[in-house]
Amino acid sequence: MSGHRLTILGCGGSAGCPQIGGADGAGDWGELESSEPRNVRTRPSVVFTSAAGKNLLVDTGPDLRAQLVGNKIGRVDAIVYTHAHADHIAGLDEIRILNRLLGAPMPAYAEAAVWADLRQRFDYAFRPWIAGTHFFRPVLQTHTVKPPQTIEILGMDVTIFAQDHGYVPSLGLRIGDAAYCTDVKRLDEAALAALEGVKVFVVDCFTRHDPHPTHANLEQVLEWVARLRPARTILTHLGPSMDWNWARKNLPEGVELAYDGMALTF
Repeated sequence: MSGHRLTILGCGGSAGCPQIGGADGAGDWGELESSEPRNVRTRPSVVFTSAAGKNLLVDTGPDLRAQLVGNKIGRVDAIVYTHAHADHIAGLDEIRILNRLLGAPMPAYAEAAVWADLRQRFDYAFRPWIAGTHFFRPVLQTHTVKPPQTIEILGMDVTIFAQDHGYVPSLGLRIGDAAYCTDVKRLDEAALAALEGVKVFVVDCFTRHDPHPTHANLEQVLEWVARLRPARTILTHLGPSMDWNWARKNLPEGVELAYDGMALTF
């Protein structure tokens, strides 16, 4: 065991759960049991905490403030962006407060195309900052990555690899024995090689039914599990067919659903 910790801040799909709507306006639960609290899901994000207590946030979704407060994570030391879809970036402005807590620009890592998208949508976060001035806006210290690559972030060796997200690429991450593969439709041989020997596999599984154009379904994920043989597989980015109680009764041993606030060490 390395002494690292992984916290699932949110495990829902892009609309969260329940989605806006429903017969009475109180939310659309799809096939999920509304009485099960673990079916309440915010948008997908995780924090890797190093053995030294440094926090690496993966993505800044629209629920970020509530997620960090709810999980008692009072400081973020660096951020990795997996891709530029709204459910993974729309909380970027929360970095302003994280800057104040850190007392410095936020080190952040992403591919060049993601930085281009973020600069277009959040141009104010990339304007020059004068050292010692107040953080009245988010300030990023940008680092461009290009998978496949292993880089040191906060004293942790972070392996990044390319994933197929249907219409766009995304990044998968591996730190030690744990991997986080959100928003993925296909994993090529290079990605599967990067995942060989992983023990904790947190992976996108939006639906248990028919194939989805941009996300893995349960059949696809179980094929990856059969090849990689992780000790523990945790399904995330869960859609309105991925009911907690159904999963508890029907998923194979070693495969389980994530829930918001789930934490584990590795």
